[in-house]
Amino acid sequence: MSLTYDNVSFIYPGSTAGVFDIALDIARGELVAVIGASGSGKSTILKLLAGFMQPDAGRILVEGQDVGPLAPEDRRLGVVFQNYALFPHMRLWENITYPLKVRGIRRAERRARAQEMLARVGMEGRGDDWPTAISGGQQQRVALARALIFEPRGLLLDEPLSALDAGLRTSMRDEIRRVQRAAGIATLLVTHDQEEALSIADRIVVMHDGRIIQTGTPQELYETPVNAQVAAFVGQSNLWPGTVEQTGRVRTPIGTLACPTEGYAPGAAVTVLVRPERILPAEPEQPPRVNDFRGTVVADRYLGPVRRIDLSVDGGLIRLETHARGAVGRVSIPAEAVRLLPGADAAGTRS
Repeated sequence: MSLTYDNVSFIYPGSTAGVFDIALDIARGELVAVIGASGSGKSTILKLLAGFMQPDAGRILVEGQDVGPLAPEDRRLGVVFQNYALFPHMRLWENITYPLKVRGIRRAERRARAQEMLARVGMEGRGDDWPTAISGGQQQRVALARALIFEPRGLLLDEPLSALDAGLRTSMRDEIRRVQRAAGIATLLVTHDQEEALSIADRIVVMHDGRIIQTGTPQELYETPVNAQVAAFVGQSNLWPGTVEQTGRVRTPIGTLACPTEGYAPGAAVTVLVRPERILPAEPEQPPRVNDFRGTVVADRYLGPVRRIDLSVDGGLIRLETHARGAVGRVSIPAEAVRLLPGADAAGTRS
């Protein structure tokens, strides 16, 4: 049950916006998340796979079959939308089995299969409830059950958790992953929530201006982004424009940093990436360490387990994330925490 984009392009009529040369394979049992800024094309590629739009070039294949000529209902793809789209006049078991009803499955069999799906999503015994009687998280479970009940060839998730509060999103993304793994189904998740993508995806696709700019595991994208756009979009980041002064040294707005410079000649323009959790607070009496900076705290956000602090130094801002509870006025940046990216296309600290 694989899903494939074979160099797919689509341009919205009367504009230059769309998606271009999308090449992507999603294997059986794999969950691939697509992230990107608004207008990057992530929702467009889901709609193309679902059959709501037709590509201008390239092919979309499901289990090796070109589904271009097929209507959405004939592609056998389960879809979970942002608003869940449950029918308020139907009980939960009827909502879940609606795809079976339109396929002519008998009522008794539909009801039995609904009970199985309700148990799978942790809502056993709730089949006779109405959608208005259950919470948002439970509605999401019902929508997921409906998308899977007809044994689809792929699962498409379009911002499925965006309507839930933060605490519930965390538990429900784990539930989605559990159900998806149990079903062993190829899944495409479109989300604006980078943490959601990092936490449950096998691979992440980052899109910008209608093109894929990097695909990789969550760790690959976080640790080795190909450029500043990816670094800024995946996780929190310090991004500074820099110039390689000499081997092992880079000049930045906050000062000169000692760091690995392999692959960059003196004079090369670079973007300097440092993740906030890699920056180390220093005690006042502690001897200076490599890349030692003093500054003034201009923002201190207490988030329970961690603090996110903005430290103003001469020439710029350093953002750090720390478990330290004391005052922070001095930090060091380990040389190995510094990563150089192509081009000086960052103007400061981003997240």
